[in-house]
Amino acid sequence: MSKAASIDIASVSKIYGQTTAVDDISLKIPAGTYCCLLGPSGCGKSSTLRMIAGHESISAGDIRLGDSVITDLPPAKRGTAMMFQSYALFPHLDLVDNVAFSLAMSGMSKPERRAKALDMLTLMQMEAYADRHPAQLSGGQQQRVALARALITDPEALLLDEPLSALDPFLKVRMRAELKKLQKNLGITFVHVTHSQEEAMALADLIVVMSDGRIEQAAAPREIFERPATAFVARFMGDHNVVSGRSAGDGDGLAQLDVAEGGRFAAMGPAPAPGQPLDIAVRTDRVRLGEAAAKGLGFTGMVSNIEYRGASVKIACDGAGISDFTAILSDKVFFAAPVKVGDAVPLNWDAEDAIVLGRLDR
Repeated sequence: MSKAASIDIASVSKIYGQTTAVDDISLKIPAGTYCCLLGPSGCGKSSTLRMIAGHESISAGDIRLGDSVITDLPPAKRGTAMMFQSYALFPHLDLVDNVAFSLAMSGMSKPERRAKALDMLTLMQMEAYADRHPAQLSGGQQQRVALARALITDPEALLLDEPLSALDPFLKVRMRAELKKLQKNLGITFVHVTHSQEEAMALADLIVVMSDGRIEQAAAPREIFERPATAFVARFMGDHNVVSGRSAGDGDGLAQLDVAEGGRFAAMGPAPAPGQPLDIAVRTDRVRLGEAAAKGLGFTGMVSNIEYRGASVKIACDGAGISDFTAILSDKVFFAAPVKVGDAVPLNWDAEDAIVLGRLDR
């Protein structure tokens, strides 16, 4: 396989008429990285991937692959390969000819391209199915064939547009592990678009969270989980409670937050000037029930919902001017002192589990 290449996206925008799909983003993806572009529908992640691939023109900015500026190059000249969400296999061709199709277009002789295609099918553990047609395969098998077809061009970067979305939940988990193993074995750069937080956390070395055409945060999965940069990231990743209000300055070495209905909370991080908007995040898995709280590090809430999840129990509470404040308890902890909907319970957490969130300038 070719040596992996870094990808450098420099001040790139994509504008459709009056709509800005991608708004002046800059991102460096190191060579050999598994990068996931993550965000809700319409956030600009697929447009970004298609601009890297050359299937979408760039309205402003440049994209560099390794040492080469590829902004104006056609897809076949870029050193990238793209695997589409639909797999786009040719129903009338057997697997060998499907995988070898790009080599046929480039003029390679039939024996040579079929031999290379068989090598790729062997890599994907699909050589036993070489003479079959796509309709005779399962979804996971079709995905392997689509991967083989993309990789046969010996790309420096593989681009994947929601490659697991068509698979059932069990197969998604299995194929996720296979994608990660494949990327490590090949050593090339992978850029993978997904709207699944779980998928991104499981696969990526680098997660790029996008919203409204902008990058909210680009970091390793652990940093995204433990230190979300903005309220959007904290809410989208789903592992934090976000509390919004106004700054009350510093107190006891912590930023102080006042919510509209009178509650006051504290968090680690710099406090803006008093009266300025402020968001803080509290880890859902670090919230405790049944203990009195230190100043600003808890409140008494009314239990509004309980969801049993097997190994854990999710409890939602309302109080102190905030609603649907979530605590995730282990099943052992919950059933040692169970609560029910309608109970008033004290909630508390440690200072290091509450952080000040930044704001992305729009």
